[in-house]
Amino acid sequence: MGTSTSSSFFSFSTDPNSIESLRRSRILSSKLYFDIPSSKVPFIYSSSYDISFLGLEKLHPFDSSKWGRVCQFLIEEEFIEKRRVVEPLEASKDDLLVVHSERYLEGLEISAKVAIILEVPQVGMFPNSLVQENVLRPFRKQVGGSVLSGKLAMERGWAINVGGGFHHCSAEQGGGFCTYADITLCIQFAFVRLHISRIMIIDLDAHQGNGHEKDFANDERVYTLDIYNADIYPLDYEARRYINQKVELASGTGTQDYMAHLDKALEVAKSNFHPELVVYNAGTDILEGDPLGRLEISPEGVALRDEKVFRFAKERNIPLIMLTSGGYMKSSARVIADSLINLSKKKLIDLGKDS
Repeated sequence: MGTSTSSSFFSFSTDPNSIESLRRSRILSSKLYFDIPSSKVPFIYSSSYDISFLGLEKLHPFDSSKWGRVCQFLIEEEFIEKRRVVEPLEASKDDLLVVHSERYLEGLEISAKVAIILEVPQVGMFPNSLVQENVLRPFRKQVGGSVLSGKLAMERGWAINVGGGFHHCSAEQGGGFCTYADITLCIQFAFVRLHISRIMIIDLDAHQGNGHEKDFANDERVYTLDIYNADIYPLDYEARRYINQKVELASGTGTQDYMAHLDKALEVAKSNFHPELVVYNAGTDILEGDPLGRLEISPEGVALRDEKVFRFAKERNIPLIMLTSGGYMKSSARVIADSLINLSKKKLIDLGKDS
């Protein structure tokens, strides 16, 4: 693998220079970055995020209406006004080609292949037009949110995409309910459009973030801190070799031990790397009782975790992006909403006043 960019990006070409030039051209011509008026807050969401597909979404443990319920809680509690939320654009094919190959995207035009990535076999029986509209389009909208969050974070100091964090998807392979590599796309856009070259990924989803780890293998511009349950999916030992700083937990790890590991890890990261942007993958599948994460972190612990990461960035004046990633219980939406409210109370995010 090269020293600056993972070979997975170039698996469909023998000329890295031409591919890099084409990628840059696509990024510069993309509409995903657009100017946001000051009356809006760096809080990104669209009603198009939620997935509803003839009840099939209930066949996977992921709560596919989580994103909308997070926003509903926040609006009901008058934490944020709906009109101040930023709606992103849907990522186009050209946007996706910044990272993904034609071959990979063509594979998503086969419902059976999408079904494997989603881990819902029944999806394979439906016409791909339905799968595109009801499943892949919501994901593409969330990708647009993740990409835009980079621009907003650099302008406002922070940005939260109430979605995204598809960290099992790499340039050439989806999996684990992740069809597009939004973290990789967000970072590639930041390199070109924001003129930055040092980005830290803090991945605190319960699962290893093997997608972005493969995409940025040996890329010295990206530093990855990943704290995950080593006993569960994806068990990607190749990708583990590319993690700059890994903390492998055992199933059943509780809140107190988790916080001790996190505090120590953030101290080490602080010494090892000096980023211009932090991408925080904040999965709530660490919650006690989550059937897939198999950790035992309390709701208060999730809020404290988020607080620690935001404080890590704020104290060093580093812009931060937050993505909500995994979380497989109905209670996740409430926990996310409570954590965001806590961040505001602790003055780690400032919603300002509508002008």
